[in-house]
Amino acid sequence: MSGSFRYFRGSVVFTIAGLIAASGVGYYYTGSVAGALRSAFIVGVLSVLEVSLSFDNAVVNAKVLVGMPPIWRQRFITWGIAIAVFGMRIVFPLVIVSVIGKIGPIDAVELAATNPVEYERILTSAHISLSAFGGAFLAMVGLKHFLDAEKKVHWIAVIEKPLAALGRVDAVQIGVVLLLLYGVSTRLPEHENMVFLVAGLFGLLTYIAVDGIGAFLDPDSAAGGAGETAARAGLASFLYLEVLDASFSFDGVIGAFALSNNLFIIAIGLGTGAMFVRSLTIMLVDKGTLTEYLYLEHGAFYAIISLAVIMFLKTFMEVPELVTGMLGAGFIGVALLSSLRYNAAHKDDLQNETAES
Repeated sequence: MSGSFRYFRGSVVFTIAGLIAASGVGYYYTGSVAGALRSAFIVGVLSVLEVSLSFDNAVVNAKVLVGMPPIWRQRFITWGIAIAVFGMRIVFPLVIVSVIGKIGPIDAVELAATNPVEYERILTSAHISLSAFGGAFLAMVGLKHFLDAEKKVHWIAVIEKPLAALGRVDAVQIGVVLLLLYGVSTRLPEHENMVFLVAGLFGLLTYIAVDGIGAFLDPDSAAGGAGETAARAGLASFLYLEVLDASFSFDGVIGAFALSNNLFIIAIGLGTGAMFVRSLTIMLVDKGTLTEYLYLEHGAFYAIISLAVIMFLKTFMEVPELVTGMLGAGFIGVALLSSLRYNAAHKDDLQNETAES
């Protein structure tokens, strides 16, 4: 237990500091101890919500980090957490409010601090665009895993084998996402369906661009020495992980307004959750968990597909954040149990493989 806890020490310290800061913010706005305690409680709830929504993100991050050069892995752990906590949870919402509200960045910060109700109204008015963009990107990420003709390991074979066979068709995942975008757009009011389609197309194009950069910088095809190719591959993976994290954060940032419309409380709560997700990612990489538990990765990609679908559904119906979090955690949990059963059934084979290696 102590060996695993060391990965989370920094996150625990960050959380304690966050709870103290949240109490200070709550007391500043309400002038009461009850307000301070309520703010600290909301931060705790938001932190748990962020972890539950992003557990599958940690698994996918770990998969990518395993193949990254050590220097780029360290950069993701350091620079990436700064971008995740301060960039996506604080700066990005302010940029959206600034653009949509047609006000300057400083005015956006002032609006968040002095008129949180109006700040919330402007930010949540962008939920159609954010859901379409994030849903399209995440759908492409999830479908790439399942629509892979070279995929050999299947968790739910009755679903995954036909999908792997379908992966032989060129650009099939793009066609599936386009059909999803069109189907959802028909459920939206006329003044929103074009906004949804355009944002979804940009999510699709962003995935293609990031994937294309990865292919261009692939160490197997890139020219140059070993150091140069490793750096290029590391940069491509870093960009992919940052866009992936951004797509995951959309849902959490918008959903957080169900608990608070205070920018600072939301940023602290989601930021502490993001810290735990990063700590979990590092632990998964160091302990080789994805290799040890065969189906854990599959569960993460099922969770990603479900999150993409939920983001689409949220454009025209209410889906509680509890459902979103529980669904993702459910896929991960069942995949873990399936992996444990597989390991128990193939104990001798696994021991022989370990001895041979």
